[in-house]
Amino acid sequence: MTTPPSQSAAGAPAGSPDPAAGCPADHGTVAMFGPRFINDDRDELYRDMRRQHGAVAPVTLPGDVPAWLVLGYRELHHITENPALFTRDSSVWNMWDRIPPDWPLMPMVGRQPSILYEEGERHARRSALINDALGEVDPFELRGYAEQNADALIDSFCRLAEADLISQYAKKLPALVLAKLYGFTDEEGASLVPSVNAVVNGAADALQGRQHLQSSMGALLRSRAISPAADVSTRMQTHFNAGEFSSEEILEDMMVNIVAGHEPTADWIGNSMRLMLTDERFSASLSGGRNSVAEAMNEVLWEETPSQNIAGRWTTRDTHLAGKRIRCGDLLILSFAGANADPQIRPDRTAFTGGNSAFLSFGHGAHRCPYPAQEIAEGIARTGIEVLLDRLPDVDLAVPPEELRWRPSPFLRGLESLPVTFTPTSALGGGR
Repeated sequence: MTTPPSQSAAGAPAGSPDPAAGCPADHGTVAMFGPRFINDDRDELYRDMRRQHGAVAPVTLPGDVPAWLVLGYRELHHITENPALFTRDSSVWNMWDRIPPDWPLMPMVGRQPSILYEEGERHARRSALINDALGEVDPFELRGYAEQNADALIDSFCRLAEADLISQYAKKLPALVLAKLYGFTDEEGASLVPSVNAVVNGAADALQGRQHLQSSMGALLRSRAISPAADVSTRMQTHFNAGEFSSEEILEDMMVNIVAGHEPTADWIGNSMRLMLTDERFSASLSGGRNSVAEAMNEVLWEETPSQNIAGRWTTRDTHLAGKRIRCGDLLILSFAGANADPQIRPDRTAFTGGNSAFLSFGHGAHRCPYPAQEIAEGIARTGIEVLLDRLPDVDLAVPPEELRWRPSPFLRGLESLPVTFTPTSALGGGR
């Protein structure tokens, strides 16, 4: 069997020879589900790993399964621009004989009929389909849907003087808007929200949530085959009717888009609101300074990006990366958060990022988040924050900032809750 990362040269001291095949990794290997990876100060961990291992560090996944964590900005660029060497096809993984069917990360690495695992020309065609379907979303229509749903959510708690902006707002808004863009009714969209969150969070009812999401998406596609409309589902359906992709592939891509579009956008809203409520640089946002909203959202994509680490890429042959010997079939986990903090591109972390958008929070290369999807996420998040500040201008944290807790995930960065207080106000009822 090919030597796994935990048996290769990772972490060897500078100037020492590569260990022979079969030697264990050094003591610096970090468990991605260990206490250091799920604590609040992720920055300190990335700095320690970079000091000890450089731009590529050995890590272990559940079951002591080895992998590489790519922390370097340039290294991540290199990987995502070379799909022939670093593939999304997980079938080449050299660890499959150690992976049980119920392995907790199977949803991340098990091959599925979605665009996430396509390569080459076929991936390019599927990507173009998604770009076309999402690219025709009218930005004014998008903002209208976002405002309507934001107002409805705020109406549900605005009289109470307090709320949790995560569970009562951020974790609902993106799924509601995306469902509407796809072609679901408001009632159908509301019924999808718990299912989307269950799938994302890996909850006990995740399988049931996926089944509900799958059946709902399938029913919508069948309906649009008979009665087309000006929505994303109809535009996706046209390619199925043309015979280019199967109904299963179209369905999987629609599910990927709504799930992948919801969670990072929800955390983008929550993380941005946290920043504006705790950092005096953005206090103008709380008194109507709209420019500060965009600046805070941009800062979050550098400092607390919702998508922290992504699995991943697999090497198709032996290679070297940042001085490490990477064996054929090794798993590389892309650390967008680590790359965004790379001192080679950001030597002064105290400097305000301003309008710099060179972050890797949306990925890079052929498998990056589609540009139209990025624009939709930004539209939902910014509108959601602006409407909230319009409706509740004196919103403030209900607890000291140090009491806020991040969800214990090495892959996503989002708050468990964001409790706030505000002056009670009346509901809009009929909307704006």
